[in-house]
Amino acid sequence: MDKIVVEAGSTCTKVDRYDGKNIIHIKTQPIEFKKNYKANNCLNKNDVEKLISLVNSLDKNKEIFVCGTSIFRELSQNEKANFLNKFKEETGIEFNIISQEKENVLTVNGATKNVKEALVFVGGGGSTEISYYNNGIKDMKNNKFGVMDILNVFPDLGEDIAKTSLKEIMDYIEKRIEVPNVKTDIMILAGGGHEYFARNSGISYEKNNLYEDPFETIMMDIETRIKDTNRYYTEISLDEIRSRVEEPAWWYATRAMCAFVLVVAKKVGAKYIVPTDISMIYGIV
Repeated sequence: MDKIVVEAGSTCTKVDRYDGKNIIHIKTQPIEFKKNYKANNCLNKNDVEKLISLVNSLDKNKEIFVCGTSIFRELSQNEKANFLNKFKEETGIEFNIISQEKENVLTVNGATKNVKEALVFVGGGGSTEISYYNNGIKDMKNNKFGVMDILNVFPDLGEDIAKTSLKEIMDYIEKRIEVPNVKTDIMILAGGGHEYFARNSGISYEKNNLYEDPFETIMMDIETRIKDTNRYYTEISLDEIRSRVEEPAWWYATRAMCAFVLVVAKKVGAKYIVPTDISMIYGIV
């Protein structure tokens, strides 16, 4: 099997390849579907064209699976039909709109192959899925609330140094998010980009000594994560990070995501955070 999976989210579109043995990340392209949808109450024409161009740039000799989450679920029946028809006509490929529950199940399946019990956090631009896994999903909370909803209220989080405090952001999130009513030691971060963030942001991490998984190789204790998240708000320069990475626009939402992580960890009493780059493709393949 040689398969390419394109996952279009609210803020970023991820392209990954599965060669039958390994999953290789090809690229992450920022396409701000949700932000621009909210501005005009419809899909932005340029955003749609960017997605079509991205898909048409891929190797059509391979099997290509294209799916969308979050904002695509909110389209009216008429707009959904027009978009799906246009996409199929211009790419020759079906566009699959994935329900929030299915997105969560696919991602959780990919993240829990080698752990018996954990909370799995799947964060995105327009939604946040949180599941308690104990030899199977025992509880799941799907929130239609994500990092872009935070940035719409607190845009300074995307600036070089945040002006709004971490505590204020956490208080704002805590009043709006629903989390399984459980206590568990391990919290796995999935949905894409969390390991990439940890390795490039200047926060601390160590080898995952809780369990072995080739896609979940690092971790940090909760005290370290809290300390470093405070530094990420008050000391670490986003401009410096953006100056040395290949996808600088991706970093705009990272402070909001960090606050989500701490709110959920606090609610379930997590002692360890395991950041991964696992996304839906790990469940799809």
